[in-house]
This record gives sequence, structure tokens and C-alpha cells, in this order.
Amino acid sequence: MNSKWSDVALDSYLLTLDASWVVWLRWQKLLLGGPLARRESRRMVSEKVIAGIGLVPALAAAGALHSAEAMASGTLAHYGKTVRSNRRRLTR
Repeated sequence: MNSKWSDVALDSYLLTLDASWVVWLRWQKLLLGGPLARRESRRMVSEKVIAGIGLVPALAAAGALHSAEAMASGTLAHYGKTVRSNRRRLTR
């Protein structure tokens, strides 16, 4: 994990860019309507719930005595996996 706040800031910025791209791609899919849009909207909500629930065990497994920078980095990495996966899936 990253240990400097500058690395955390960069990772946060990059995740924001990816997440913005995913929001735009999903918005395009939702605008089309139909079964694909309904499936995407259900997937979007369930992924957020699963990612939120999975954060605590992921950070606990990393160790409770980490620095604030390490915890922030771990959080960004946890959410980043899902965001990158969605970006790849939606751009195919």
C-alpha cells in the first residue's frame, strides 16, 4: 500500500477519473432504456451495497494498526477494483 499522502491524492484523482467515465457510460446505457438499462441499474445498486459491505473486512484483513495513509490507500484500492472492472466491461 502507498504510505504518502501525495500517493493517496494521486490514487484518489485517478479513481475519480475512472468513476466519472463509468458514470457517463452507465448514463448512456440508461438513456437507451429497455431490459439492458434495467439490468444495469440493478447491477449498479447491488455493486455499491456489496462494495460497501466488503470494505470493512478488506481493511480488517490488512490490519487494524495501519496508518491513516495506508487505510485511505486500501479503501481506494478496494473501490478501484470494481470501478476499473466496470470501465472495462462498459467500454467493450
